[in-house]
Amino acid sequence: MSVPTEQYAQVFKSNNDPIERKKVPVSKPGPDEVLVNIKYTGVCHTDLHAWKGDWPLQTKQNLIGGHEGAGVVVAVGELVKDIKVGDHAGIKWINGSCGHCEFCMAGDEPLCTNALLSGYTVDGSFQQYAIGKAVDVARIPKGVPLDAVAPILCAGITVYKALKESQARAGQTIAIVGAGGGLGSLAVQYAKAMGFRVIAIDTGSEKQEMCLNVLGAEEYVDFAKEDVGAKVKSITGGLGAHAVILLAVSEKPFQHATEYCRAHGTVVCVGLPAKARISAEVFPTVIRMITIKGSYVGNRIDTHEAIDFFARGLIKAPFKVGKLSELPQVFKLMEEGKIAGRYVLDTSK
Repeated sequence: MSVPTEQYAQVFKSNNDPIERKKVPVSKPGPDEVLVNIKYTGVCHTDLHAWKGDWPLQTKQNLIGGHEGAGVVVAVGELVKDIKVGDHAGIKWINGSCGHCEFCMAGDEPLCTNALLSGYTVDGSFQQYAIGKAVDVARIPKGVPLDAVAPILCAGITVYKALKESQARAGQTIAIVGAGGGLGSLAVQYAKAMGFRVIAIDTGSEKQEMCLNVLGAEEYVDFAKEDVGAKVKSITGGLGAHAVILLAVSEKPFQHATEYCRAHGTVVCVGLPAKARISAEVFPTVIRMITIKGSYVGNRIDTHEAIDFFARGLIKAPFKVGKLSELPQVFKLMEEGKIAGRYVLDTSK
């Protein structure tokens, strides 16, 4: 395939600097890398955190963000044998890992201390051509629409992993905090596909309509109007949810989740509000045997499974398509909490 020498990308020099759409060189893949022509890229709250510098992890200077890029492989390195030009592939959060540390050898490559992070420590998918390590790029079956699958590459994989980490069983009840957002809208669907009963927690009539009538949650709790703990207990016969998945981008939900988690249940922390802490009273946490744990992004098998759910038609990621040039406006809407579902950007515009 013909590959240009220049491309358009959204770049910021350092945290909170203006995001500029400008021409940059197209990189050539190294021996173990592939070059993907990004057709569509999702916009994740992590991308906003990266731009603002919210986390205690330094971003690359002159960064091209993004880590939900779906496209077509246009060049491969000389050592790459299992993926070829013309294949569909995705640039996800884990851009590459060392392959030989104890975490990588155990299939926990997201925990690799030398992992490369797309749109954070290396350039990501807010450009027309992006590099990824061949072993770590997502394999996307042909026939799967690239705009619709883009949010699966981070949001889908992340929530699918969190649901697995909850260790809940089919038929049990999962409370999803932030159910109407980009992560939550997928979490509700994966939870339903995995056989869980879902209580969606968010605020606003638009998100209520989406969670109940589009995504398939059984119940909706509006945290701005109702006592979340009391309502969840009422729905579950006073026992609470078997697991609580925290996808919120504010700290408050992290302080109260154990109050409506069932005895011997699990609170899974996924959202990463800046400088937030989680707390719980020791006595009820101990005597009710509640587990509090974190869940990061999925590994390669989680990626394969999450995409397979989507390819089989079990997941329909609600999204709106915009232009790559509109990224600053999308960040503004995200900060204001005005996005239901996910924004996907067409990199050609």
